[in-house]
Amino acid sequence: MTNHFFESTLSNGLMVRLKEIHTSPIISHWIWYRVGSRNEIPGKTGLSHWVEHMQFKGTPGFPASILDKAISRDGGFWNAFTYLDWTTFFETLPAEKIELALKLEADRMVNSIYDPEEVESERTVIISEREGSENEPLFRLSEAVQSAAFSTHPYRMEIIGSKDDLFSIQRDDLYKHYRTHYCPANAVLAMAGDFDTDEMFKRIQDIYGIIPTHELVRHDIPGEKEPSGEQRVDVSGPGETEFVQIAYRAPSAADPDFFAFTVMDSLLTGPSGLNMFGGGGISNKTSRLYRALIDNELAVTVSGGLQATIDPFLYEIMLTLRNDRPVEHALEVIDAEIDNLISGTILNSEIDRAVKQARALFAYGSENITNQAFWLGYSEMFANYAWFEDYVKKLEEVTPESLKAAARKYLKPENRVIGFYHAENGTGEPG
Repeated sequence: MTNHFFESTLSNGLMVRLKEIHTSPIISHWIWYRVGSRNEIPGKTGLSHWVEHMQFKGTPGFPASILDKAISRDGGFWNAFTYLDWTTFFETLPAEKIELALKLEADRMVNSIYDPEEVESERTVIISEREGSENEPLFRLSEAVQSAAFSTHPYRMEIIGSKDDLFSIQRDDLYKHYRTHYCPANAVLAMAGDFDTDEMFKRIQDIYGIIPTHELVRHDIPGEKEPSGEQRVDVSGPGETEFVQIAYRAPSAADPDFFAFTVMDSLLTGPSGLNMFGGGGISNKTSRLYRALIDNELAVTVSGGLQATIDPFLYEIMLTLRNDRPVEHALEVIDAEIDNLISGTILNSEIDRAVKQARALFAYGSENITNQAFWLGYSEMFANYAWFEDYVKKLEEVTPESLKAAARKYLKPENRVIGFYHAENGTGEPG
């Protein structure tokens, strides 16, 4: 797999990233916007996610009624995602049909309609989505932990938005958010697949280059103070299973500590990939917390997660508890394993295994054309493509000493929120 790619910026500010891959006659086209829940304020939470939904409601040139049919008729698939730092839309199509994706995304960058009736219809859809999530224990727990972990930074807010805001947001709020953030100077176009770079770049210039841009509105993102002590939150809800979520403040993706943290996560909870499409499941049975918790029947499952973000976010350890085991004992075991990581011996063979597993996940999550196009744009949302190209190399540079230093810096009790989910067993009473 070659990482050679072409990069340029159009006169209107649109960043273009192209990568020729001639293994299959398909092309994946992504358009990324530097806007997500990080760019929202209390009272207007959920705007970015709702705007993403509205972008499927059509333009005068591409009515909503024809979009799905046109993509599927041409043998393609498409989707969109909203996250903390970004919103993205993609189409993967047979190479000879890629003109549809180019014209569609260029058109809805500027011409989406935002019909008031469609806004109200989508309000119902999104509130229903929110209410459905509220029936999920892990959503409830994660929302409470995230809110407790940040006092001022927008990362404290759930991407879908609060229910109060979803009821109060109006059509003009959505349209203003769209017109403010959906412009060439705030976007990255990433394409990978079976094309000639010179010809494709010229076509992109013809289609996207004529779109006017405007000066970007830079949000003043509130800084977040360092945590001053451990916090604990309790959440109750439906179900029969108890969960615990431990969230530590973690480094941003551009921080050199991120790579040591990634290896540390693999040692503690097992390897996890950054690609939203996953790929290549690898067992975590060799991880330290699996052996300490699962093998000793203190928990049913354990997993960890570290996200690539612009600002420092969270490293999360999630436990599914055994109902016949005290949660405090499980927490004591976790703390003992972290202390051992900091003060005990870390074998080079452990790091080598963790890096090998991370490399395998990274390869699985980068091998097909859609994922290659994904990485071209995704890496630009928090760093640049060099971050992607150097990812494995940076992991291989992690040493026992740098790993211990990262654990000592971040995995402190005063740096965390512990959330407990208490199941009500469908009776309204805690289990």
